[in-house]
Amino acid sequence: MAINASMVKELRDRTGVGMMDAKRALVEVDGDMDKAIDLLREKGMAKADKKNDRIAAEGLANVAVSGNTAAIVEINSETDFVAKNEKFQKLVADVAQLVAENKPADMEAAMKITTPTGTIESDLIEANTVIGEKISFRRFEIVEKADNAAFGAYLHMGGKIAVLSVIDGTTDEEVAKDVAMHVAAINPRYVTKDQVSAEELEHEKKVLTEQALNEGKPENIVEKMVAGRMHKFLAEICLVDQPFVKDPDVTVEKYAASKGATVKGFTRFEVGEGLEKREENFADEVMSQMK
Repeated sequence: MAINASMVKELRDRTGVGMMDAKRALVEVDGDMDKAIDLLREKGMAKADKKNDRIAAEGLANVAVSGNTAAIVEINSETDFVAKNEKFQKLVADVAQLVAENKPADMEAAMKITTPTGTIESDLIEANTVIGEKISFRRFEIVEKADNAAFGAYLHMGGKIAVLSVIDGTTDEEVAKDVAMHVAAINPRYVTKDQVSAEELEHEKKVLTEQALNEGKPENIVEKMVAGRMHKFLAEICLVDQPFVKDPDVTVEKYAASKGATVKGFTRFEVGEGLEKREENFADEVMSQMK
């Protein structure tokens, strides 16, 4: 029986397996959908489909470098226990390295990257089955640098927070790592104030003006107060203006300059940010098992 694209899609939708795995299963059973589902279940691959509605908000992030290209990735699991598993940690590190080396354009391309045992997609399906939890490749970002620049990689708590920084003017990775460590700790939103939009600046200025007026300050000094508070606001959200975490007497910009460098950019992934977290209730869990 001829296997067409719609059949492959239906099997993927019903089992959650990858496209090639679905096609191979259909070919093996001559297009019988029910037999294909049974075959995938027997192989343990369809088991992953039952996990699609679970919340995977734990996991790890990692950074890998390949020449002048670096990648930062986040792969999620359902529990922190799995994130501490050595096999899961290796999976995350391997995916980061493969993404850095292959520079995929998007997640679809990333999933098709060849691995020693198949593809990233098939390796994740296998991890779903072996680990028994939903494993999800959530996001990645690729960063390029020049020859006279350096990447800085820093992992906090083994990868609960991962930061990739780039500095120009030096190839000293330790300096770049110091900047990455600062970003992990302080979590700036921008590199410089030039990156802050006019809309955000205007909004903050309006709030601070109303704040000063509500404090009963005379109008003739409100403008000076707002200017001072705007300066403080920008220093709080812009990396280069923040007191350097390892030496608060200097800003990050001045620290980098003392090493002959300038900060070009950073990417910060905090595992699970923006995702719904599963709330565990031990008492409810015990009660449900007693019913």
